[in-house]
Amino acid sequence: MAVDTTTSRPTVEAAGGNSPARGPRRTAGTPGRLRLAISKHWYAWTLVAPVCIVVAVLVGYPLLQGLYLSTTDANDKNSEKQIGQFLHIPASYKSVGLDNYTEILFGAHSTFWARLGWTVTWTVSCVAVSFVVGLTLAIMLNRKVRGRSVYRTLLILPWAVPAFVSTFSWRFIMNNDRGFLNHALDAMGLPTFDWLNDPTMAQISVVLVNVWLAFPFVMVAVLGGLQSIPAELYEAAEMDGASAWQKFWNITMPSLRPVSSTVILLSTIWTFNMFPVIFLLTNGGPGDQTQLLVTTAYQKAFTGLRQFGESSAWGVLILLILVVFAVLYRRSLRKQGEVW
Repeated sequence: MAVDTTTSRPTVEAAGGNSPARGPRRTAGTPGRLRLAISKHWYAWTLVAPVCIVVAVLVGYPLLQGLYLSTTDANDKNSEKQIGQFLHIPASYKSVGLDNYTEILFGAHSTFWARLGWTVTWTVSCVAVSFVVGLTLAIMLNRKVRGRSVYRTLLILPWAVPAFVSTFSWRFIMNNDRGFLNHALDAMGLPTFDWLNDPTMAQISVVLVNVWLAFPFVMVAVLGGLQSIPAELYEAAEMDGASAWQKFWNITMPSLRPVSSTVILLSTIWTFNMFPVIFLLTNGGPGDQTQLLVTTAYQKAFTGLRQFGESSAWGVLILLILVVFAVLYRRSLRKQGEVW
């Protein structure tokens, strides 16, 4: 400790309170991080403010409305209605607290856990297969081959075509009687399958169709990551006598970690909420074998006696599951050294 002769007050040197490891303490007059960021980058905040307002209105309001409805018994009978120009029936639903959530999770006729099990199986299968297919094709397209641009264009078409168009096409291809797939198998002397009406084959079919829609995104993202890897790393490894597998495992995969982590997170969220493939290909059938959480929420809200409160509770549970997954996934990446 040293003495400041100008003020006759003790000052703390390197070992004092303002340790470099902990950083300077914030005093009462020091602005916070948010205030500093806004004052320093005010022009950027000004530019993004309109978008933030639009997103808050389009996403925030429906979210809050859904949270509120999930605590009510709102349905088709007791909701507000406007019949014609003069007849207005006010809403008569009431708050039920957490009864909707209790019934969904622990009710005698609850299907939540069965739906969750299939949704997780579907998500893991689709993400894993689409990532492997996309990675394989990206590695192949990263090589200097003749007609590479043509191959890239053809392989990205499944992603460019609207999902409902592709799904309807696959529904026709997999038709049991008139489908091209069974005709082709029969012509080659192979057994045919009831792709959309057999429970096991229906589950396999929806996974295959979703992989068809998802792998181009993985391929394009991974291909960009591959092209950013310095060639000197492979040259140095080759001079050291590394095999192709060693170069892939020790250079390619670690270099692709930032890209692959983002791709896996986005693919998981999209696949978990993938509505068109299930709804248009099997409509959750046969029976309920391919019913996801999101299609169940749709059923509750738009079929039969529409249960808006219960459907909203299903939606909130889906949101919570994805938020928990995203947080845990982000923590896992941080432990591995990735900074988001």
